[in-house]
Amino acid sequence: MPSPNMVVFCARPLGFLSGILWQFSSNGGGDGGFSQTPRPANVAEMVECFNKIAEDPDCRAVVISGAGKTFTAGIDLMDMASDLLQPQGDDASRISWYLRGLIAKYQETFSVIEKCPKPVIAAIHGGCIGGGVDLITACDIRYCAQDAFFQVKEVDIGLAADVGTLQRLPRVIGNQSLVNELAFTARKMMADEALDSGLVSRMFPDKEVMLDAAFTLAAEISTKSPVAVQGTKINLLYSRDHSVAEGLNYMTSWNMSMLQTQDIVKSVQAAMEKKELKSVTFSKL
Repeated sequence: MPSPNMVVFCARPLGFLSGILWQFSSNGGGDGGFSQTPRPANVAEMVECFNKIAEDPDCRAVVISGAGKTFTAGIDLMDMASDLLQPQGDDASRISWYLRGLIAKYQETFSVIEKCPKPVIAAIHGGCIGGGVDLITACDIRYCAQDAFFQVKEVDIGLAADVGTLQRLPRVIGNQSLVNELAFTARKMMADEALDSGLVSRMFPDKEVMLDAAFTLAAEISTKSPVAVQGTKINLLYSRDHSVAEGLNYMTSWNMSMLQTQDIVKSVQAAMEKKELKSVTFSKL
């Protein structure tokens, strides 16, 4: 049995951080890292995991981390050979239709993280290769350890990255020239460059310190109004993909209902009484 490697934690009300919420099995990368191309079981598990998180009223924030020596390992070439080099179908049209569905399924593995209304924090150590970059760019906040490095590896195996990196990475770091360089060459981006470029917001000396910081952040977010936090994430994503005018119009429609929440009354009262928000009990959402 391969050892579990991708671990999801959930921060709950009052800053309580649950134990391991979900584990994903290794794909045989050799070092415990999540393979660049997830097997179908991993795809289904990731989608199921984040669909459950989205519907869990007790879960307020999420931390996703690697339990192996690296955050993600390289591609499983045997899986690639069976899925891509020997696709199902009697002719070019049917093979193309099969591959279209396969690619869409893999894309949803990471898009489900972005669609989840709860903030998702990626805590990255060691190598973050291929699919790992797809995963972290779908997250809301990224922390890394000093030993982390990042690689858009797909060109080295003869394909263009197709499950999120080319679409999200330019928006994350805002430097198209750098994105092009990374994607065309598959070179490593080390932790300090990732911090300077804005791929990660904080860097820590080692994995343990980084995880402590990620858990502290998730616990802090969990003390805030879920109406405010989840509404903020949804509107940030909408505004990213629309004009300022469209984003403002969407925000108007959103808050004309959400401003009626009792969470505002509770938050303002706590501020006036000089109480910390963690002492306030917000209704489940």
